[in-house]
Amino acid sequence: MGERYMVLGGGGMIGRQVVHQIAAQLRPEWIMICSRFQKEVREAAEHFKREFPHVHLFGFWGDLFLRAEWNTQEHRRQQPRAEVLKSAEHRAALYDDLFGDFDAAYARSQLVQLILEHKPDVVVDCINTATGISYQDVYTASGATKKQFDRLKAALRTENASASEHNTSAQLDERKHGAEPATTAKPAVELIGPAGRAIESLLLSQSVPQLIRHVLMVSRALTEVGARLYLKVGTTGTGGMGLNIPYTHSEDKPSVQLLTKTAIAFAHTGLLFLMARTQGGPVVKEIKPGAMVGYANIAYPTIRRQGKAVFMYRSRIEPLEQTLTLKPEKGLFERLGKLKMAVVDTGENGIFGKGEFEAITSLRQMEFMTPEEIAQQVVLEIRGSNTGYDVIAAIDSAVMNPTYRAGVLRQFALEEVTRLERETESHSVALGQLGPPELGKLLWEAHLLKLQYGTHSAVLEAEPAHIAEQVANFLDWDLKLRHTINAVGLPILLPDGRALVRGPFIRIPEAPNAESVPVTTESIDRWADKGWVDLRPQNFARWQARFRAMQRGANRLRERGSASVIRDAYLADTIEPGAVVGWIFNNEEAFGYRIK
Repeated sequence: MGERYMVLGGGGMIGRQVVHQIAAQLRPEWIMICSRFQKEVREAAEHFKREFPHVHLFGFWGDLFLRAEWNTQEHRRQQPRAEVLKSAEHRAALYDDLFGDFDAAYARSQLVQLILEHKPDVVVDCINTATGISYQDVYTASGATKKQFDRLKAALRTENASASEHNTSAQLDERKHGAEPATTAKPAVELIGPAGRAIESLLLSQSVPQLIRHVLMVSRALTEVGARLYLKVGTTGTGGMGLNIPYTHSEDKPSVQLLTKTAIAFAHTGLLFLMARTQGGPVVKEIKPGAMVGYANIAYPTIRRQGKAVFMYRSRIEPLEQTLTLKPEKGLFERLGKLKMAVVDTGENGIFGKGEFEAITSLRQMEFMTPEEIAQQVVLEIRGSNTGYDVIAAIDSAVMNPTYRAGVLRQFALEEVTRLERETESHSVALGQLGPPELGKLLWEAHLLKLQYGTHSAVLEAEPAHIAEQVANFLDWDLKLRHTINAVGLPILLPDGRALVRGPFIRIPEAPNAESVPVTTESIDRWADKGWVDLRPQNFARWQARFRAMQRGANRLRERGSASVIRDAYLADTIEPGAVVGWIFNNEEAFGYRIK
């Protein structure tokens, strides 16, 4: 009651019913209807304002997957993604948004800006994300790219062969006259542009990078505004049918595009499962209809294909010969008029003739459910009822969790590694193959403190500058240890912060295409935090602050029994590098912990 609702895809068939049920049952402060087209938003808003005059309704129209600057509230100036892709400048910008700096792309995102501006308590996402992403058609883009590069390679081979023959003749002629030989190999310039456009389109049509970036942006934005719930109305991709589904979106079967839709739909579910297990974020739920959803209307419209009216033509009898013309010349067929037909409008699924609707909804075929039934379950889940239809909860209940047996064997494995470590007189700490460089950096720093001081209490009794000096002297003495740390890609920043002990390979900074990078005070601090073993006094002061927090947790263990064993509790005074870093990951904001 009194919450703020944002319904994505609120102008569609399911979205409209969700808006209706929220307005009728939940007494919202406001409902924001977001949809692709101005007409959808205005029609929905005007309809519900008449039906629910006490509810504040407003809307946004545009493509939520694009930059905010490319959306306009002027209907005539809106550009679909296909139009955006025609511009080389826009393709470069889309590439940056998909593969470039995340923070910059986040700031430009239309969806992010809407969430940050309006701060909804609940977001119900009725957009058919899987269809929108998968039907950008990476398969057609792949074929077009290969065709363009095959043409380019063939042209280059031809021109190089011609140039070679020309050069051989020219060299013989030049030798006769005592001239220097010349080279004249020309690139196939006219094919470079089309090949470049093809590969750009291919890169931008990849489904998984788009989906991952979309989910990360939504999760971050909803966390920033403190949203209570994100509820996704998803899809199975095949309406609950299997690989042998006889229905597609007009392409032949088996449809790889349709199966890509299913793959993306369940990849989306997997990412939402992770989003639901992320601390600080909203509650995450997904309802996934497993049948055709319909219907929105029964009408007698002009039939359209790709936005254009379909015409009837006077038929011709044509003999079947060696070739069949797929695109006859204009004027060969006499146009008679626009095609009209009585249809069942199923919203995002498309419009079907009576026979198509009858077939797909037949018993043991796809069958169907209504958008009202979906919206009713959505509202129950918003209220907190256990409908049994939340896919995320279902996965949660089916996923295997950590076991007691593994906990017992963990201690045995640690004891065996410790025994082998002593026998070989080596240091088994971190190779850098498990996590980000921060993990290895923290483990090696904790290990150095363990070797020098052994316990938290001993570290807390020393001055940070003295700790820095002691650890640096120890590494000067134990060269094998120093070389081991450098060998796994971790340089060592000396106490004065002006010199680095390193090997040929370092993990941080990450600049794979650069021979060198500029060094500033700020970059040193940033790189030291990310993946340098930092021997500066200020870093050991941070370690002392961590150890004091661990001791406070240990004191509560004695005061409150089992209730005190929480995230900020550390069970011993001895420094065990892995357990210490586990505590850091559990308690410092830059990292994360398991919430279930």
